Order: sequence, then C-alpha cells, then structure tokens
Amino acid sequence: MSTDSDQPGTGASDTRTPVTAASAPNAASPGASGPDVSRAGASGPDAARSDAPSPDAPNSQAAIPDAPTVDEAIRGILLLMPRLVGRAKRLPIPADLRSFNLAPRHLSLLSYLVFDGPLAVNELAARLEVAPATVSLMVSDLSRQGVLERRADEADRRRAIVSIAESRQAAVEEWLAGGSAAWRKALAPLTPTERQTFVETLRTYEREMAENEGGTKRAK
Repeated sequence: MSTDSDQPGTGASDTRTPVTAASAPNAASPGASGPDVSRAGASGPDAARSDAPSPDAPNSQAAIPDAPTVDEAIRGILLLMPRLVGRAKRLPIPADLRSFNLAPRHLSLLSYLVFDGPLAVNELAARLEVAPATVSLMVSDLSRQGVLERRADEADRRRAIVSIAESRQAAVEEWLAGGSAAWRKALAPLTPTERQTFVETLRTYEREMAENEGGTKRAK
C-alpha cells in the first residue's frame, strides 16, 4: 500500500483517451455467421485429422517451445515487478488535480467510482478490502478538497452515497487513462480465457501476499 509520500510524477502525453466504464475491454467478437463449411465433403482419415488441434494453435506446445519453467517465470516476474510498481507510482496527475493532496492509494478508490459509479462507503470498503472507517476518512478528506461528493441515499437516509464531483470527473478519468491504455494493449491480444487466467493469477498472488504479511505464512 502506497503512502501519501508516494506522489506520482508528471509528463504524460495529452493524447490519451479518458477511461470510462463503457471503454473497458470487451470479450472477443463472435466469428462470421453461417454454416461451417471447413469440413464439407471430408471423409476417412482426412475428416478425423480435421478434429486434431493445429500445431500453430496459440495454446499448443509447438507455438511456445521456449515456455519458462515455474522457477524461471518467478524470477522474471520478481525482477519486473519493482519497475511496474515504480511506473504506477509515477502516473502523472492531471493539472486540474495537482493542487490536491492525492497519492497512488487514492487511485483505487477513484477507479471504483469511475468504473462502477456512485457507491456507499461500505460498498467501497468491501471492494477495497479495508475497514469502512478507513474509507470514510479518505472520502471525508477528498470531499473537503472538492474531488468527491457525498449525498444521502434516497432509499435510506442514513447511508451516504459517494461519487466523483462532476467538475473533477474528466481529470480523474485522465489520471486513469495512462494505466488503462497500457493494460488494454497488453490484454487485447489474449483470448477471453487467457485474460481470465491472467486476472485470477494476479488475485491469487495478492491473496497469498496478504497471508504472508508480517512474516512467514502461518501453518494451516
């Protein structure tokens, strides 16, 4: 978890496209419609062979002869992660937000509000996996600075609904745009199954790191 001292740098290109919930990556488009004529008229051994996986298929071993072992992959990731974290911390803050006391830790909270829309404090806390009191302090701070707005829930006046101030929405989306564009370029070539596996791998890693916080993992 980054602290307020981890201030992002500056110098981003102004050509990045703002991120909205509608711009999140979609599943692969369906293929061309119509009957499958690729096997029309096939019979005998040729018909049987048509069901076999192609050696050029993305998931075949032939396509990835130099696939790393688990230990090799771990080495590569451990060497790469400090650079990834460093670049994330240096995401430039848009000019409209530079006067506010914002840090990378605010980025997750603001990301949920951009992608999921207005949320209650408890809902934000559940998504961020922190105590509601922690989120409440962050929301109060950002509300005083004019970045967030709070209003009473019409269905339950005891609940406060949090949203990004309309005057700051574009700037917050611009702050997210750099990371979103990089992830889009990295994930777009993957199949939906590969994207799901990648996201689940990151979640598993985060879970394991959480269990290891403070020392050696407790024996189960």
